[in-house]
Amino acid sequence: MSEVITAVERRAIVSLASLYAFRMLGLFMVLPVLMLYGEHYEASTPLLLGMALGAYGFSQAILQIPFGSLSDRVGRKPVIIIGLLIFAMGSVVAAMAESIYGLILGRALQGAGAIAGAIMALVADVTQDQNRTKAMASIGASIGVSFSVALVLGPALAKIGGMQAIFTMTAALAAVGLVIVWRWVPTPMATARRHRDTGTVPELVGQIARIGELQRLNFGVFVLHAVLMASFVAMPLVLEQNLAVGRDDHWLVYLPLLILAFVAMVPFIIIAEKQRKMKGVFISAVALLATSEVALACFIDVRWAFFVALFFFFIAFNLLEATLPSLMSKIAPAGAKGTASGIYSTCQFLGAFVGGVGGGWLLQEFTFSGVFIGAAVMLLLWLLIAQNMKSPKHLTLVKVPVSLDEVDRVDEFLSALPGVAEVIIIEDEATAYLKVDDREFDQQSIENRDW
Repeated sequence: MSEVITAVERRAIVSLASLYAFRMLGLFMVLPVLMLYGEHYEASTPLLLGMALGAYGFSQAILQIPFGSLSDRVGRKPVIIIGLLIFAMGSVVAAMAESIYGLILGRALQGAGAIAGAIMALVADVTQDQNRTKAMASIGASIGVSFSVALVLGPALAKIGGMQAIFTMTAALAAVGLVIVWRWVPTPMATARRHRDTGTVPELVGQIARIGELQRLNFGVFVLHAVLMASFVAMPLVLEQNLAVGRDDHWLVYLPLLILAFVAMVPFIIIAEKQRKMKGVFISAVALLATSEVALACFIDVRWAFFVALFFFFIAFNLLEATLPSLMSKIAPAGAKGTASGIYSTCQFLGAFVGGVGGGWLLQEFTFSGVFIGAAVMLLLWLLIAQNMKSPKHLTLVKVPVSLDEVDRVDEFLSALPGVAEVIIIEDEATAYLKVDDREFDQQSIENRDW
C-alpha cells in the first residue's frame, strides 16, 4: 500500500495538530507567570495558587475518557466543538476572576473541555493505517512546540495586561479552534469504524490497568507532570526574587535553554530508538531529572549554577516526555494502545493537579528549596520503581483485515509468521492486530497470504 499522504489527510493532520497545539498553548501559558501575578487575586495563598495552576488537570483527568466514549456515540466533531466551548467559557471565567476561587473555577472549566481523546480518535478516522503514525507524531510534536512557545509568550502577554491578557488570548485561541473545526477539519464517513489502537475501549480499561509494566509507566508520567507543575510553582519566583531576573525578562532565560536542551536531547532519542537502548536512556533521564531538582534546591542564590541545573531539567523533562509515550506504545497489548493511552493520559493530568497543589503547599510551608527537594523525592521513588522494568521489545503495530469466514484459521497462520510477537483478532471489526519486530517481519507475507 502507498504511504503517500493524501490532500485530505494532510489537511486533517495540520488542522487537528493546530487545534491541539492552540488548546495546550492556552493551558501552558499560565505556567511561567501565575505565581508572579497571582498575589493580586483576593484571598490568594501559595497553596491556592498552586491549586489554580493544576486545577485543569483534575477535570481533564476525570472527563477525558468519558468525552472520548461520547464521541463514539454522537460523533467526533460535535464533542470537540462542545469541549472548545467549555474551554472558552473557562478562559472567560478566569479572565474575569478577581478572587483566587474564581480563578480556580475558570482553570477547572478549561480542563473540563477534555477533547484530547476525541481529537486522536478523529485522526484515526480520517487517515489511512499506514499514515497514522506520522499523524500522531505530528500532534505529539505540536504539543512540544506549544510548551516552548508558552514559556516565551506567557511572560510577554502578562507584561501587556497581566493574567487577564493571557486568559483573553486563550479564549481567542478557542474561538480560532472552532473556526478550524468548522472550516478545515474533515468530517469522517458515517461508516468509519472505531479504532482500538487510538480510542479508549471502556471494557478493556480494567484489564489494561492491571498490567504491571504499564502501571510503572503510568506512575512515571504522574510523577513527571507533578514535578513539572511543582517546579513552576517555585521557579518563576526564584528567578525574580533570588536571581534578580525581572519578570518581563524570564523568556530570555527559558528560550535559549529550551532550544539548547532540545538539540542536546536528540542524540539520546536516536540512541534509544535506533540502537534499542530505551531502558538505559529512560533510567538515565529520570536520574538526571532528580539530580537537576536537587541542584535547583542547592543553587537558588547562584545564577549561573541555577541556569545550568535548569538546562539539565529541560533536557531530562523533554527526553522523558518523548520516550514515555513510545514505551507505552511498545508495552501495550495489540489492539489496546488507545485504551492504554487513555489511562496514561489520565495519570498525566492527575499528576499535574497533584503537582500544583503539592508544590503550593510545599512553598507555603518550606520555601523554594522545599519544593525542589519534594520533587526530587518523588523522582527518586520513581527511579526505584523503574529499575525493575523490563527492557521493552521494539515492536510495531500492523493491522490486517480479515473476513468472518477466515477468523477460525487466520490466528494460527499469523502467529506462525517470522517476527510476529502477538496476535489479537477482533471479530466485530473484521481486523487482526499484530505486534511485530520489523527486523524479522516481512509485510509481503501478509499481502501474499494464503490461509
